[in-house]
Amino acid sequence: MSIATNPQTSTADDEPAISVPDSGDAGEGGKLKMIIQLVKKCLGVKDIASMRLSLPASLLEPIPNLEYWHYLDRPDLFAAINDSNDPFERMLSVLRFAFTKDLKFIHGKICKPYNSVLGEHFRAHWDVVPIAYPDEPTEPPTPQIFTVPAGTSNGPIETAFVSETDSVRSGKSSKSTRSGLSFVSKPKKSPSTAATSPQQPVETNVAAQMSKLSLDGRNSGSSDSLEEQPRLRVIYVTEQVSHHPPVSAYYASCPSRNVEMSGIDQISAKVSGTTLRVSPGQYNQGIFINLTGGFGEGEAYHITHPVASVNGILRGSFYLTVGDSTIITCSGGRPGHKFRTIIEYKEESWLGRAHFLVEGVIHSVHDGDTQHEEWTKVKHVPQNRIVAIFDGTWRGHIRWRRVGAGSYPTAISSVASSPNPSHSQLPTPTIPAASESKADISRPGNDEYTTLIDLSTLQIIPKEVRPLEKQLPHESRKLWQTVTDHLVNKEFSEATKEKMAIEQRQRDDAAERKRKGIEFVPRYFEQDVSRGYPTLTPEGWKAVEEELEENSAYCIEGTQGAKLAA
Repeated sequence: MSIATNPQTSTADDEPAISVPDSGDAGEGGKLKMIIQLVKKCLGVKDIASMRLSLPASLLEPIPNLEYWHYLDRPDLFAAINDSNDPFERMLSVLRFAFTKDLKFIHGKICKPYNSVLGEHFRAHWDVVPIAYPDEPTEPPTPQIFTVPAGTSNGPIETAFVSETDSVRSGKSSKSTRSGLSFVSKPKKSPSTAATSPQQPVETNVAAQMSKLSLDGRNSGSSDSLEEQPRLRVIYVTEQVSHHPPVSAYYASCPSRNVEMSGIDQISAKVSGTTLRVSPGQYNQGIFINLTGGFGEGEAYHITHPVASVNGILRGSFYLTVGDSTIITCSGGRPGHKFRTIIEYKEESWLGRAHFLVEGVIHSVHDGDTQHEEWTKVKHVPQNRIVAIFDGTWRGHIRWRRVGAGSYPTAISSVASSPNPSHSQLPTPTIPAASESKADISRPGNDEYTTLIDLSTLQIIPKEVRPLEKQLPHESRKLWQTVTDHLVNKEFSEATKEKMAIEQRQRDDAAERKRKGIEFVPRYFEQDVSRGYPTLTPEGWKAVEEELEENSAYCIEGTQGAKLAA
């Protein structure tokens, strides 16, 4: 099924745009007035994301939409999914990745990037240090770069976000790994050492952050050792494949670890009261992760998206809350029991401050059984199918434990009880082991809580992007360069004019295609997105290969293990 509109029919480009006039005040007060006007105009609109909306450039952040959305805020944890030979441990790795894929909303401000135009595309890569695994099995794996000690962050950490937007502004390649060395902890003398120690305290002042980013590895105690470690290259390619509705396709991979990810991005947004409620669009079926070799060869993981709400609109102080559930399902791979995870985001009370609470379970899945497909909440899962439980805050520390001689959250859990919900004793589930596996929850000592992940200690790892002179005309940074330059210089009126010119060119192109009776054809992805994940075209595979081979001072493994076929 193709989502492209019939060139002979009317599209949303034929309809007048809903616009918000520029107040002329670039300060916070002026922005707040424009936001309130926007909210009023969107009341009663079924789906804001599908309407033509023209915003003043002063309300936008200088970053393209395709670059802003990528789910790889921690590519090192994405690359680590296939590190273990145990299927339960691999599920834990996918769970850690799921909690870090949108770290920007925890340690960065909520912003409005540029709307993508049809045919716009973006590509980037990261060269990351593999995460470390302690000798003590109860300790969580330890990321090696862009970390801070637990408890040092009292608010949003915007250092990595600033480095990314700064690279967009400058039009240069964002060599993130070098600048990131100013934020890494000292390498551990042994894998069992879990503590981290940053070389510089995190500053909240933007100027101070930029100063730190320019230190260029001045903290030689950490940079010298880290530079000697092999790097894992993670690449990312995405393209806007439809404009009405706005839909993009994406593909990411770490070939040296046999991990790849793909999906279709589309959101649906609606103003509800004083909040903006954002949910997956009809073509967005979640994130699809495939293990193409190694320990988990043949396994496929499907991660669904929850529902989010942007709050604090009328106060001009935005923050995000999450509701509903995320389901992680494993299929394929070697014969034996599989695992499924339910992440349940707790509803926030309308009184008091937000708690950002989460709890969930990992349960077993029997071959040929489908009844688990109806389980979307913690309380739906039978007690004898539970393997592990977890709880905490999705903005900070999340703990987990195996269930057996341990405990399990009751069906009723409130904001007041989490992240320490009431528990009841359960019998040990009977799970036949396909091999010597850590999923054997009857082992002694498995009833203790341990850290699953501490999101407060993780910063966003900035990406590396080819310089503007190497980019194509419809590549995101190249396409929006003039708008970005004007925004950086606070020339908001000129930025708005350039933005409107780009939007008008898109409408003109659509009208020309309609006149000629032709249909838009994406460059990097096949047009059929009905399965929820895209297929790369030969041009798409070429872009992937070029990104894998892009020069970097840090990438040692490069394309090792890559098996790319058009």
